[in-house]
Amino acid sequence: MNNKKLGFGFMRLPVTDPANQASIDMDQLNKMVDVFMAKGFRYFDLAYFYHFGACEKAFGETVAKRYPREQFDVATKMPLAILQSKEQQEQIFQEQLTRCGVSHFDYYLLHSVDVKTYKTARKLDSFNFLRRIKESGKAKKTGFSFHDTPDLLDEILTENPYVDFVQLQINYLDWDDIAIQSEKCHAVAKKHGKAIVVMEPVKGGALANVPKDAEHILREYNPTLSPASWAVRFAASQENVFMVLSGMSNLEQLNDNVSYMEDFKPLSGEEQAVLNQAIDKIREGIKIPCTACRYCETHCPKNIAIPEYFTLYNTFELATDKDMAIQTGYYLQLQGTRGKPDDCIKCRKCEEICPQHLKIPEYLQEVSEGFAGAMRLWS
Repeated sequence: MNNKKLGFGFMRLPVTDPANQASIDMDQLNKMVDVFMAKGFRYFDLAYFYHFGACEKAFGETVAKRYPREQFDVATKMPLAILQSKEQQEQIFQEQLTRCGVSHFDYYLLHSVDVKTYKTARKLDSFNFLRRIKESGKAKKTGFSFHDTPDLLDEILTENPYVDFVQLQINYLDWDDIAIQSEKCHAVAKKHGKAIVVMEPVKGGALANVPKDAEHILREYNPTLSPASWAVRFAASQENVFMVLSGMSNLEQLNDNVSYMEDFKPLSGEEQAVLNQAIDKIREGIKIPCTACRYCETHCPKNIAIPEYFTLYNTFELATDKDMAIQTGYYLQLQGTRGKPDDCIKCRKCEEICPQHLKIPEYLQEVSEGFAGAMRLWS
C-alpha cells in the first residue's frame, strides 16, 4: 500500500504566458509528473475551475494518457459556485470524466463549501449526488473542501455522516488564525472520524518565501531543509491527515517537496519549538494573507490580476530599496497587461468567493496607494 502523504495540486502549474493561466507548459509539466511518479507518489488534485478550466484536460494528457490507471489516484471537484440545477451536476461530472480521460475518480469533492454554497448543496441535493456516484463506482471516496467556521463544519458532517473525508486549509500560520481557524476545523473533522486532506500547507507560497530573519531561524537549526519543507511537514504531522497537497510550479519546487516527503518524518517537539520562533517573525511581515488561489480573478469584471498585485505588495513591503524598485517595475509592467488596482469598482464579487475572507477592494486600494507613494518618493 502506498502511504506517501504528498499530493500534486494542479492549481499552480507552470504556464508559458503568465497573463494566461490556461497556457499550461505541458513539456515542463510532463517532466514534473514523471519525477513525482518515479518517486512513488500517486495523488493528483484537480478542480473544474483551476487554470480557467485547463487543468483537468492537462491531467488527461500528462497522466491518464501516459500511465496505467492503477498507478495513480485522481481527485477533482464539483463547482458549487456555478450550479443552477440538479441536472447540471451530472453533466459537469461526465464532462470531468471526459476531460480527465478516466472512467472513475478515486476521490470526488464538492468544491469550496461555505455558508453560501452549502445552501446551494442543500437545494440541489448535492450530498446525495455524492452518494449516488459512489454507489455507481464512478467515485471511490467522496468528500468536500471547506472554507468556513468550525460550527458549520460540525453541522455539515452531522447532517452528512457518510462522506469519507474533508479537505481543509491547514498551515502553521492559519492554525490559530481567527478567520481560518484551522486547528478548530481539524478538531471537528477528527471528532467525526473523518480523514483529512490538507490544502494550502504553504499558504500559496507565502511560507516558502518567509522573511529573512524567520528563514535564518529555520536554516540555523537545519541548513538542509527549505522553509517550504517546514510548512508541509507541519501539516502532514497532524492527526488524521492522509494527504497534503502542494501546488508546484516548477521542477525545483517538486524536487524539494519529494526530497523530504519521500521518507516523511513528523515534526519533533524540538522542531516545533524552533518553528514557533519563526512564526513570530513571519507574522510581523505579511501584509496581505492571500494564497493566490485565483478564485477572485474568475469573478472580477475589470480583469484585475488580484493575486499578482498582492504578492508584489507583500514582497515590496519586506524588500530593500533595490528590491523595492524591482517590485515597482513589475507592478508597472502588470498594469500594462491587466486591470489596475484602482480600476476596482467595489462590486465585491471577488470578496464573496474568497476562501480567506479578505477585504479585497480595501487591500487593492492599499496596494495602489503603497506603490504610488513609493513612486512619488523616487520621482
